[in-house]
Amino acid sequence: MSEEDVRFTAADAQIDGSLGIPDGANGVVCFAHGSGSSRFSSRNRYIARVLRDAGLATLLIDLLTREEERVDATTAHLRFDIPLLARRVVAACDWLSSRENTAQLPIGTFGASTGAAAALLAAAERPDTVRAVVSRGGRPDLAEDALSLVRAPVLLIVGGLDHPVIEMNRSAAARLAAPHELVIVPGATHLFEEPGTMEQVGTLARDFLVRELTA
Repeated sequence: MSEEDVRFTAADAQIDGSLGIPDGANGVVCFAHGSGSSRFSSRNRYIARVLRDAGLATLLIDLLTREEERVDATTAHLRFDIPLLARRVVAACDWLSSRENTAQLPIGTFGASTGAAAALLAAAERPDTVRAVVSRGGRPDLAEDALSLVRAPVLLIVGGLDHPVIEMNRSAAARLAAPHELVIVPGATHLFEEPGTMEQVGTLARDFLVRELTA
């Protein structure tokens, strides 16, 4: 498998990422990390390894630049600027579609926390590009009116002890016109830190994305 640090241009920033492509990849998944995180998120990197082992390429990106991260560490504002985050995910999908070694691969998105809303907005803006969306402990409700525009199948994964987020996901699911499924992982809190719970997320995401991207 090849893995490399990459950089591409969004409309308003240079975005850094890590691209991993297993031999014979038959799809690629763009990750949108959660509040206050980055492409080095240990949870997302674990899921990325699971996906690469299943034959899917992965792109983990920093949704915020270093300067924006410094500002956000004080204000906690940019992590909730869903249109800004979505523009970065859209730019990542466009970049994957234009790059020689990924242009022919079906694209999925995987979002955590506020990144899930950005992933859904990107799917709404690129309906012919994004083929599947996974949300882990996400805030899909923050995608608001874009939910009804998403055409790609959606998998919503929530911890069974994450009660407020369960209700937010149920509310968002009711607004989705696309095929969707809400899976609640028993005994898991928001970050899926309990033994075995992140492994369940990995299995759910892998099976869903392999099915949808290689159909």
